[in-house]
Amino acid sequence: MATSQDEMKLTFRKFKDGENKWSSMHDKIFVADTSHKCPVYVHRTPPCQGSCPSGEDIRGWLQIVRGIEKPPKGVDWHEYAFRRSTDANPFPAMMGRVCPAPCEDGCNRNEVDDFVGINAVEQFIGDTAYENGYKFEAPPLTTDKKVAIVGGGPAGMSAAYHLRRRGIASCIFDDHEKLGGMMQYGIPGYRVPRTHLDHEIQRIIDMGDIEVRTGVRVGRDVSVEELEKEFDAILWAIGCKTGRGLPVPGWEGTPNCISGVAFLEAFNKGDLKVTAEKVVCVGGGDTSIDVVSVARRLGKISNLNPKDRPEEVIYGHTAHDAAMTAAREGAEVTLTALFPREEMTATEHEVRDALTEGVTILNEVMPVEVIKNEEGRATGLKMAKCKLEDGRPVPIEGTEFVLEADLIVAAIGQGGDLEGLEDFDNGRGLMDSDQFYQVPNKPGHFVAGDIIRPHLLTTAIGQASIAAESIQHYLNNEAQVKRPKVDKHHFNLLAKLNEAGLAPVEFQPEGDLRGTSSANYAIHNFEDRASSEIISHDQLFLGHFAYEPRHKRGEKIPGADEVLGHFEERYIGLPEEEAQAEAGRCMSCGLCFECDNCVIYCPQDAVYRVKKDEATTGRYVATDYTRCIGCHICSDVCPTGYIDMAMGE
Repeated sequence: MATSQDEMKLTFRKFKDGENKWSSMHDKIFVADTSHKCPVYVHRTPPCQGSCPSGEDIRGWLQIVRGIEKPPKGVDWHEYAFRRSTDANPFPAMMGRVCPAPCEDGCNRNEVDDFVGINAVEQFIGDTAYENGYKFEAPPLTTDKKVAIVGGGPAGMSAAYHLRRRGIASCIFDDHEKLGGMMQYGIPGYRVPRTHLDHEIQRIIDMGDIEVRTGVRVGRDVSVEELEKEFDAILWAIGCKTGRGLPVPGWEGTPNCISGVAFLEAFNKGDLKVTAEKVVCVGGGDTSIDVVSVARRLGKISNLNPKDRPEEVIYGHTAHDAAMTAAREGAEVTLTALFPREEMTATEHEVRDALTEGVTILNEVMPVEVIKNEEGRATGLKMAKCKLEDGRPVPIEGTEFVLEADLIVAAIGQGGDLEGLEDFDNGRGLMDSDQFYQVPNKPGHFVAGDIIRPHLLTTAIGQASIAAESIQHYLNNEAQVKRPKVDKHHFNLLAKLNEAGLAPVEFQPEGDLRGTSSANYAIHNFEDRASSEIISHDQLFLGHFAYEPRHKRGEKIPGADEVLGHFEERYIGLPEEEAQAEAGRCMSCGLCFECDNCVIYCPQDAVYRVKKDEATTGRYVATDYTRCIGCHICSDVCPTGYIDMAMGE
């Protein structure tokens, strides 16, 4: 808070007699208002970004796409948006398609009409980068030390990317033939086009000084001790590849009872081309939706040879011939879930699509027992209606029924495979991590992704970004830096001013140092609270925003009669004009988007536009405090909550 004139005392500064009083009319002007406050421009984090586990500067790249934030000279806005997007997440084409978008749930625009289609714009950025062949910049190496990354999934690839941007080389170990982890082997190709996925993976490898060793299982083919000798740090990003079985009698050892993870991996490898006649999947999350959607697309073959049964393929004993697809017919597929439809953890539109494709969904039921024949194969799954008691499902007596099944799939969770790595097992089949993503009591070992706790792809990507920073501190023998309260990739006004050639001049301690309103060595009347505050909708002037329907992507969702053999990509990306229009719906929460309301409505003409050759994002308007009377109209009409009445007595 500024010091009032009455409280001001002469300090070490030298003043002539009679020149220690302000000569302006502020005291007389300020009596026109009771707040005695003047505007300060305060940057805060928008809730979309606060909800993003990767910590993307979502508002930033939306501002670029819509044309508010201008790229530096010589850079096309498409590429500039790509670079801002990938500052946090190197997979825009992938995440724009498959991320369940917690950012959209958090979007303040939900209070006006509908959220901004952040995923759709991110897909546009990623697809444009793919079409234009944008590459990642690779700075020179800053150290001769090298990091082993165990696991080439989203966490491992993100870590390699962020380490390389910091000038650190790495080597990725993966026990599969191809990199990508769950993006490659867990998500169907009609949701994640393999052309785009492989391109985004290769773009990281092309940065150089990222070695790849596929088909290598750490703990079997190479020991932890060997890694410790060869590398200066190790990041564990091995994911969770083992599916949990159903905790019911009859499950263990039954050949046609399999996990959802194994089912999807066999399909994504190209081995599984048909499924069973009657498939029952127990789940309710996104993995279970993928299982039943794939099962409907694969269909079944009547009188299937026993050696070609799905479980034989899934367990790796055989592989289907592509010619089999010509004879397949529709399969009967059922998904069961403990919770009501509105409480299922699967994304709402994924559930809707599965129903459209002909999947039967039974809610508020639980498995009780696997029914088997004399050969020991499952022929059905006994179910019962259920209720929750202390968070656990309890069957309701007398409601039992049997679902006939030739294949039963459990998609109720995943666990880690720590065979050969038992020293890292925390007793739950996972690895422990501290706040810096270090493995406790194991110096030089770091961890990220599902092996900490199974969650979203975007969560793994964000954790790896922080782990890369922690690894850099470790390699440099530096103490770990305390993480900010809002731990995200934030807009940085000083960096933007430097980019635009408008950086403040060097401070020279001369003359009258009271105030900075006319000084060019400081950023005038700006405060950055982005690392500690997320701006909520009640801090915005929502009346500024008119109703504008969302520009939605097209979708190819086959009906029940069309789904068999339908493997076309699901989403049809937005054309450029619509992507820009959708980005234009962003309310730019917490940062000026140049609407001019404060300039137009200021009764004293105290708020003014910064000169064009001195303006950039975050420095579009300023205040002449010799005119301001503290009426706070500018703050009231600011749509983005960027103006606080905070300067003054």
